[in-house]
Amino acid sequence: MALHQELPIYKVAYDLLALVTNARRNMPRDVKQDLGKAISKECVRVVVLIFRANVAHEKAPHLLEIVERIEVVNLLLRLSRDLRFIPTKQYGAAIALTTSIGKQANGWRRHSASTPAT
Repeated sequence: MALHQELPIYKVAYDLLALVTNARRNMPRDVKQDLGKAISKECVRVVVLIFRANVAHEKAPHLLEIVERIEVVNLLLRLSRDLRFIPTKQYGAAIALTTSIGKQANGWRRHSASTPAT
């Protein structure tokens, strides 16, 4: 079992959290407290779920929840872009990261399902 900080999915999730934190800085105050906080909170949950999946014997539930949380992040980011609270360039970078996280989580889930437990 690798340290969770060394996993590629963790590094991408951390980059997403950093990007969202920077994007939140430029949001209007009222939006920053509601929408910006919700996006940040979901990103932190994704990072925590990566840790949980890495240490868990049964990884699938945590990996499925990562995919679900990423969909929530995508929805909130799209809303932020559509309402012009974040620039399209930041939105595009964030979506690239969420796509990577989703693909890695699904791949990890498939791999852990095909690997016998030790």
